[in-house]
Amino acid sequence: MAGKESPVAQRRRLLGELKQARERLGLSQGSVAEALDWSQSKVLRIEQGKSGISVTDLRALLLHYGITELGKVSELVDMARAAKRPEWMAKYRGLVKEFAEFLELESVAVRCRYVQTSLIPGMLQTRRYATAIMTGGGEDLEEVRRGVDMRMHRQDLLGPAAPDMYFIIDESALYRMVGGTDVMREQLLRVKELATADRMSIQIVPFSAGLHPAMKGSFAIIEISEEDDSRTLFLEELYRPSQLRDDPEVVREYLNYFFQLEKFALPAIETPHVIDERLKHLGG
Repeated sequence: MAGKESPVAQRRRLLGELKQARERLGLSQGSVAEALDWSQSKVLRIEQGKSGISVTDLRALLLHYGITELGKVSELVDMARAAKRPEWMAKYRGLVKEFAEFLELESVAVRCRYVQTSLIPGMLQTRRYATAIMTGGGEDLEEVRRGVDMRMHRQDLLGPAAPDMYFIIDESALYRMVGGTDVMREQLLRVKELATADRMSIQIVPFSAGLHPAMKGSFAIIEISEEDDSRTLFLEELYRPSQLRDDPEVVREYLNYFFQLEKFALPAIETPHVIDERLKHLGG
């Protein structure tokens, strides 16, 4: 079973099983750490997924929790080995944990839904547009380069084998000048091109829609299978740290926001025409 799941799903399931095993025995993280001669922070980091777990450490935990049945131990060991982050993620060490996990989920998704209220979504950005955004954020040149390379790497998902992707963009993102006229023209032409791609839907929420649910902030909903509990919400709220939520009730709430926004937005077939109108004002 482990081999059929994504690394993210396997890691979540493994950590969930370890935490449940500890709680069934009524053990605290501190008592586990003391028994294994570990620091308490090590147990905490493992359970929260902030650090990986070696096979040796996993076997020590399982023995301490009384999990000795060979089949179960083998299953969990296989899960730990398969749950390692993809090699390409090593290039972007230092990412906020939530965003790193979001990228992993995105890379194995069957369906992605994005709502962006102020900028063109990262998955659709050109290199020059992405560079202008990151440079404006005050990062040093090396961080800008890494951040832009990461965004470009994400776009490897686009193509014949891409997951179903749905984008809802507020019209203000088409008018917000990022990087100057040439950068904006290139960026809008890129969105127009992608708007006709297979398995891709890009809708614009026009200014005339007035107040709408997306004014809560930008977010994405990633589905890694057809099961309802496979959905994860990624929140990007102004002045708050980005966060991942997989509580089914919260995810369902935002999924309903997305469906509401689809009704506020213009049909996807109108997107190229909306962009053409904006390009006229840019001299394109």
